[in-house]
Amino acid sequence: MSRGASIGCAVCSSPSAPGRADPTATLPVSLPLHMSISTTSQPTYRDLLRVRGLPRLVGAALLGRIAGQMASVALVLYALERFHSPSIAGIAVFASAFPGIAMSPLAGAILDRSGRIKLIMLDYSIAAAAMALIVVLGATGVLSAGLLIGVAVLSSFTNPLSSAGTRTLFPMLVPRHLWDRANAIDSTGYVVAAVVGAPLAGVIAGVVGRPAALAATAAAYAAAALSLVRMSPLPLPQQPPSGRHVVHDAWEGLAYVARNPSLRGLAVSLSVSNLGSGLLIVALPVLVLDRLHQNAAVVGVLWALSAVSGGVAALVTGQIGSQGRERRLVLIGLLGVGAALAGMAALPDLAGVAVAMVVYGAAGGLIDIGMFSMRQRRTDPAWFGRAFAISMSLNWMGSPIGSAVAGPLIGAGLGIALVAGAGFTFAAAAAAALMIPALAGAARTLGVVGDAPRPG
Repeated sequence: MSRGASIGCAVCSSPSAPGRADPTATLPVSLPLHMSISTTSQPTYRDLLRVRGLPRLVGAALLGRIAGQMASVALVLYALERFHSPSIAGIAVFASAFPGIAMSPLAGAILDRSGRIKLIMLDYSIAAAAMALIVVLGATGVLSAGLLIGVAVLSSFTNPLSSAGTRTLFPMLVPRHLWDRANAIDSTGYVVAAVVGAPLAGVIAGVVGRPAALAATAAAYAAAALSLVRMSPLPLPQQPPSGRHVVHDAWEGLAYVARNPSLRGLAVSLSVSNLGSGLLIVALPVLVLDRLHQNAAVVGVLWALSAVSGGVAALVTGQIGSQGRERRLVLIGLLGVGAALAGMAALPDLAGVAVAMVVYGAAGGLIDIGMFSMRQRRTDPAWFGRAFAISMSLNWMGSPIGSAVAGPLIGAGLGIALVAGAGFTFAAAAAAALMIPALAGAARTLGVVGDAPRPG
């Protein structure tokens, strides 16, 4: 769950002097020539259509994210129906995400070395095969809870290749003055995916059957992979070969993120916040099916409401611009998410839960724009692959953990689980306020970040 004048990346190393602070540094000159686009006129969303390779990349990412949203809903509903256990459903969600988080440093190093498009296709293909395998194993009667979790684990390992791979391509392809709008489009892609994917999975599960929802998810992942076949090479900056082992490069990526105060603050605060989001993935179906006595399609509709409000918030914020306001957007968003989770625990009817989901989504849209923009502006482009893969995975780490502990918490009481999720999110807001530097503070700490060795 992001202008006119361009300023220097707040925590980048100077291209000409590794390890030295330069608060006024701009992007390295090795970026593609097409990125030098005049900013004299007011930039618009239509300008993004002229960025070579971006429309097709957005389309493929959208298909992959629709599949991901379908998988989140379909896997929980399938596990609840087959094993009648929120704990198993939560562990399955954990297994489908956490191993990929652990692999993110290595995945980031591979992304910095290799063709990103082929790696994105590889992950989509593996995800499609995993969803199809669960359906086949279930149909033949051999699928146990352990086997379901095992397949989820195997499919998770390559996940950072697509999630981070697509994200790193946006600031590499898009001119700097269009970053806010590109981030808004990227965030809205998650919205469209949730509006389409979550309800679609819920409707298919409710009308056709829960195995059919998994099969449709496999088809969506396959379509995402096929959409990138024979894609023309993208105009990306060339990275010189490092001559070092990929594990060494992965370790350097971890060191860079650890020394970057903005990425470090995002990792701590958002991983704690996502404990609550992970709880909600399991708690919302239980709330809708057991307490409100609705069907699986309502679960998807509620996620769609959340996504629409998040998309509106992201588009409006992207139009206004986030430069200099990234930290504030993250803080406001975290407080909004916490209020929504607390509200869900207190609101006993469907209308109240729907309002809480709208607030939850809008707050998430603010977090997305603030986080995307901060990560782009405060990361040296030479580290995009490793820094983005590690940062994204650390940020998301709380979600599978939250899903894994959701079962025991829901067993103690659904209200207790939702209040715990709200508590995690309010704690995350406090951590963000303490750990994420303001723009001026980030510039002053640039020298600390610059101590990380430059790639190559």
